[in-house]
Amino acid sequence: MTEQAPAPFEPLDEDWERALAVVAHPDDMEYGAAAAVARWTSQGKTVVYAMVTSGEAGIDSMEPERCRPVREAEQITSAALVGVDTVEFLGHPDGVLDYGLALRRDISRVIRRHRPEIVITCNFRDTYGGTFPNQADHIAAGRATLDAIRDAGNRWVFPDLTAQGHEPWDGVRQLWALGSPQARHAVDTTEFFAAGVASLKAHQAYLAGLGGSMADAEGFLESMGRATGSRLGVPFAASFEVLPLRF
Repeated sequence: MTEQAPAPFEPLDEDWERALAVVAHPDDMEYGAAAAVARWTSQGKTVVYAMVTSGEAGIDSMEPERCRPVREAEQITSAALVGVDTVEFLGHPDGVLDYGLALRRDISRVIRRHRPEIVITCNFRDTYGGTFPNQADHIAAGRATLDAIRDAGNRWVFPDLTAQGHEPWDGVRQLWALGSPQARHAVDTTEFFAAGVASLKAHQAYLAGLGGSMADAEGFLESMGRATGSRLGVPFAASFEVLPLRF
């Protein structure tokens, strides 16, 4: 029996000016989405990064308090390579991220301050497709981001934020989850593939401690980008699950 080819991807909507990426760790955007960000900033769009944690538990040979500033510095350098000038760290604990009201409140605050049209987050499904399991921090951060978008638009949810001067924002049109097994949309990153690789390579300490195939920045991104690009009809692409939030 012949295996059916996956359906072609639909192009992402690029009719927007401001996006906010909320992900669990430094390096999450770089594993697949940084080249897309380089494309968007080259178009004059503004993209802001918010890291829920600082990835301080991500290097086995480095204690968290020493690791935190290293990973934050690498993320700031990495983001600048794809045109992102603003990187915020929300300070939640790496590896044991807890979905809950505190996390939703902090993400809601960031959304209210930056007032994006598009919010990008990590895959919050249980797997990356098939039986390969997702990581708990990704699930918690993604789910909290989805809920925080609604929270940000409701002045009666977290009224303390309004009292602090963070007025409600209900202008988020779509949530895009990178790396999702339910992705149906993609964007051509061919022209910006090298920028995406450079952005991942900027995580030098993390990649050195990681080892394995995911430490091969160019090889890993090329394999993933080509597979996605084949479904969009281009050499390289990045895929996202799109959740519409406005009718």
